[in-house]
Amino acid sequence: MHSLWDLPAPAKVNLFLHIVGRRADGYHLLQSVFVLIDWCDTLHVERRDDGQLRRHDLGPALPADDLSLRAARALQTASGTRLGADISVLKRVPWGAGLGGGSSDAATVLLSLNRLWGLHWPRERLMPLALSLGADVPFFVGGRNAFVEGIGERLSPLSLPPLWLAVVKPAQGIATAGIFGDPALVRDTEPVIVMDFLADAQLSQRLVGGFGRNDLQPPAQRHCPEVTQVARWLEARFGNSRMSGSGSAVFARAGAGGQPEATWGADDLPPQWVGRMCRSLPAHPLVGWAD
Repeated sequence: MHSLWDLPAPAKVNLFLHIVGRRADGYHLLQSVFVLIDWCDTLHVERRDDGQLRRHDLGPALPADDLSLRAARALQTASGTRLGADISVLKRVPWGAGLGGGSSDAATVLLSLNRLWGLHWPRERLMPLALSLGADVPFFVGGRNAFVEGIGERLSPLSLPPLWLAVVKPAQGIATAGIFGDPALVRDTEPVIVMDFLADAQLSQRLVGGFGRNDLQPPAQRHCPEVTQVARWLEARFGNSRMSGSGSAVFARAGAGGQPEATWGADDLPPQWVGRMCRSLPAHPLVGWAD
């Protein structure tokens, strides 16, 4: 096998995100439900026999040493392989949005090179490598919607009903470090158990807005006033809104089943914002690649 084409790297949203503590090393402890959505980057990966790793941008230019290259380098080093890769990335998921686009790209690189290089590592062996790249990467390697705890490494897979989600990112992005470093960030939210979330979801059928909150949203709104503007815009059309991750993207539940219950008009979205009506995914399209 010399190449793999049209590989999806789906984004995610956080249905809620609580910061429940902080470790001695400064890492924040969280609880969240991560849900995969069908807003995806696309990657093409080709094997090289000379050991070189190169990335090619098919859309917007990425940083010189982005997470997809770092993921390839980490797997190459850990495995000791002499093989390399050309990694082509068609970037569609906006960055600085809290949608996990870069982390998802890294996970797709790990999963694809694990196959292309003939390593055939099980998921359990890929997970520590994924965590070394970033807190969201293990979720995408895990491949299933999940209740997430710790610093992102503790995953409890969840089966959730299909959701329609209106997702909008304003022009301004947000640097995650600035939000987590905000002195006013709440870091002691009372921990919950997964059954609390499931019971609420089953009773209210309001997976967005019906449980918890995003503790990162208040500091994000101070750093980026556009988050508040997007939240109000979505509230006016869908009756709910919540920021995803550390922002700046905000989403609203727009229905379940075959069609959304509400949507926006073609000319409604302000031109400087990027948005899509998204469907949740039951699993990552490449979930079987590390079984």
